[in-house]
Amino acid sequence: MPLRRLIQVITGAVAAVLVISGCSGSGGAPPVVVGATKQGGSVTVAEVNAFTSFNPFSAAGNTDINTKIGNITHSGFYYVDDTEKVVRNEKFGHFEKVSDNPLKVKYTVNAGVKWSDGAAIDAGDLLLSWAAGSGYFDDADAQSRTGTTYFSAAADKSGLAATALPEIGSDGRSITLEYASPYADWEVAFDVGLPAHVVAAKSGLNDEAALIDLIKNSPRGDTRKPASNVPLKRVSDFWNSGFDTKSLPEDPAMYLSSGPYIVRDIVPGASIRLVRNKDYVWGAEPSLDDITVTFTGAAAAAIAALSNGQADIIAPQPSAGTESLFDGLAAQGNTVQRYSQSAYDHLDLNFTGSFADKNVREAFLKTVPRQQIVDDVVGGFVPGAKPLDSQVFLPSQPKYQDSVKNNGSSEYSAVDIQGAKSQLQGAAPTVRILYNKDNPNRVRAFSLIRDSARLAGFTVEDAGLGNSDWVKALGGGSYDAAILGWIGPGVGVSRVPQIFKTGGASNFNRFSDGDADKAMEQLATTTDLAKQDELMAAVDKRVWNSAYGLPLYQTTGTVAFSSRVTGIKPSSGPLGVWWNVWEWRLK
Repeated sequence: MPLRRLIQVITGAVAAVLVISGCSGSGGAPPVVVGATKQGGSVTVAEVNAFTSFNPFSAAGNTDINTKIGNITHSGFYYVDDTEKVVRNEKFGHFEKVSDNPLKVKYTVNAGVKWSDGAAIDAGDLLLSWAAGSGYFDDADAQSRTGTTYFSAAADKSGLAATALPEIGSDGRSITLEYASPYADWEVAFDVGLPAHVVAAKSGLNDEAALIDLIKNSPRGDTRKPASNVPLKRVSDFWNSGFDTKSLPEDPAMYLSSGPYIVRDIVPGASIRLVRNKDYVWGAEPSLDDITVTFTGAAAAAIAALSNGQADIIAPQPSAGTESLFDGLAAQGNTVQRYSQSAYDHLDLNFTGSFADKNVREAFLKTVPRQQIVDDVVGGFVPGAKPLDSQVFLPSQPKYQDSVKNNGSSEYSAVDIQGAKSQLQGAAPTVRILYNKDNPNRVRAFSLIRDSARLAGFTVEDAGLGNSDWVKALGGGSYDAAILGWIGPGVGVSRVPQIFKTGGASNFNRFSDGDADKAMEQLATTTDLAKQDELMAAVDKRVWNSAYGLPLYQTTGTVAFSSRVTGIKPSSGPLGVWWNVWEWRLK
């Protein structure tokens, strides 16, 4: 089945994404398994944002850097390569469609695959992942504000929400999912997440078996009859936030690995060090023994680190004015690669407070100087760069131009201060804007938006926060608008309902449109690519019509690395260069 582009939310700080020296120990206990001496050498990678969570699957933990670290410390049934192809990892396990009507998919973990504390990865881990990703137990009603949403998973739940309670295999290593209706993204809908035995113990249950029984015996959520499930709430609360940390936990169970590397040290806000998992044989085995990731913030700091030998690989967020710095790296013999990311920065308006009135939203959007933001942020990296004019398509996608012609984006093609003043009719609304204050590009975008909006009579307040705090503020009541970004792994269509569907996992501004919801329900069940484009274009138009916000620009990825390393191949998705860490070598 052909697979389409999906943008997983990454709400960190960087190039849309969320992406957002020296290394000393944090004083925590050492990992249960440490890297064996293999003499593959070590490298240092400079990234933009600081690490904040060992749960990249939660809404709060789903930032670019957490996702990258999660990728090399977790294994699963598949990965997405640099050509946006789904590659199955048969060494880890396998999954197969066992029925089309109804759609049934069986997942089996191979014998011998385990967490770094020696516990087997089994059906309990699969069942917990399903419970977290399906919303099966939720009985929250957004309209009446009653009931409970248990697991705050970042991914769209609409696919797994159509599944019944899974059947556990007699081998104890498999589960079978049965869908109530066809699902377009079934091949990338599910994978292993966090260790069930750890979540069980930390939430007060006797063991993993007790967690399995709790999930199996808890009733499906019903918004018409909300009922409190206290034991499940304890489990979900720990899953949601128990793995969030800026330092190395004292209990090594909190950072178990099932992948090629294990976290060894963290210097809060500065760096994280990983060592090779000597027991890892259920995937492509890496060469490097040791990887240190430093968090540099601005591009200039990362460039300086590579230039002076303090970093081997850098993946900064480029901005206008840094072109010559990258040129200098190339002149020193480093390799510099630029590529289009499946990512974009955008301004979203909340549908409450000052922006509850659509007229006020429209007036504010008329003041946003998108072309100036593009010029000041993207600059010479993309000659002739223009603002992004679609909420669901990127310029490289065939449907982009057609959707732009019909979605209503032309209403905001240029700044219209007089039009905004007329629409406000003398009002002077106060608008608080949330953004990452540690991201220079977001700081510049905020300044331009603030200065322009003031010309129309808006009072704009700075609600920016540091990169470890602003993500957690998303969806809260401390702001009226947010500057953030999304980046995608390149397959599927689930990112659309994830962001725009009523109650969607990443629907932070509480957008709700009945016609858009209907289109997204159809989108989830169709595998026809032309029909998918048609439905996404319909959603695009409804989002623009609502004065939802504005896409700003598609981001450009840049990676640079020294001559001592090889195997670096960036992908357009959220992992960037990290998708093939096992191929990294020292020359």
